[in-house]
Amino acid sequence: MNADKLNKLQNQVRIGGKGTPRRKVKKTSGKSSSGDDRKLSAALTKLNVQPIAGVDEVNMFKDDGKVIHFSHPRVSAAANANTFAIHGRSTEKELAELIPGILNQLGPDSMAALKKLAESFQQAQGENAAGADDDEIPDLVESFEKADVEDKAEDKKEESA
Repeated sequence: MNADKLNKLQNQVRIGGKGTPRRKVKKTSGKSSSGDDRKLSAALTKLNVQPIAGVDEVNMFKDDGKVIHFSHPRVSAAANANTFAIHGRSTEKELAELIPGILNQLGPDSMAALKKLAESFQQAQGENAAGADDDEIPDLVESFEKADVEDKAEDKKEESA
């Protein structure tokens, strides 16, 4: 082997100065979110948070009428600090999508949004019913007797020709 090549290889492996041992540097990839989870769990344990079992869904009602919906979340609570922690996948849905199942969860603010939804639904139904009646039945322009006489006259012309 060439002495120059050997020196280059030695310099690539050395981390520090001349007296340090030769070790390859392990490159770490991007940070994972497990560090954030650890910090969150440490903060929650400081608050004495206890897990709550048996929660099937969590709904958070927004002012604009939308609902943040968690299905099968992990819920923890600290009663003395009035703190709830909800872990899981969330989806933002319209209030109309969840109506039958969440009627018992609605408060006074959400009831106002529900009334608006019901009014808009009734108006839409009224417009559809009125529009459907006009489209299906045309207005009467002529009398039936006059049209029948004209049809007979046309039939006679065709027979004579």
